[in-house]
Amino acid sequence: MTDREELVGKIEELQEEVAQLQQALVSHAVVDQAIGVIVALSGLRSEQGWEILKTVSQRTNTKLRDVALHVVHWPAVGALPPEIRPALRVALTEARAEHGGRPLVHREY
Repeated sequence: MTDREELVGKIEELQEEVAQLQQALVSHAVVDQAIGVIVALSGLRSEQGWEILKTVSQRTNTKLRDVALHVVHWPAVGALPPEIRPALRVALTEARAEHGGRPLVHREY
């Protein structure tokens, strides 16, 4: 392999890494926003909102960033996908029971 080919290969690797980092930043922002929606809805702490997102992701076999996108768009759309809605309801109910039984803000979810 020539020096030029090595440089081209390295540039391609770096471009791929940059693209992955950019996607990670976007995903992180969406997850943070979704945690905010859950906290506003439930009155739970942000760490609990994170756990709820992870639980819904695992139970529905849906990527975490996709669950987060659905939660973030939920107020504007007015509904959650049928596979997400019941999993979120159960996760919120479980979190409430585990953390003092604080009532959730009434909202159809």
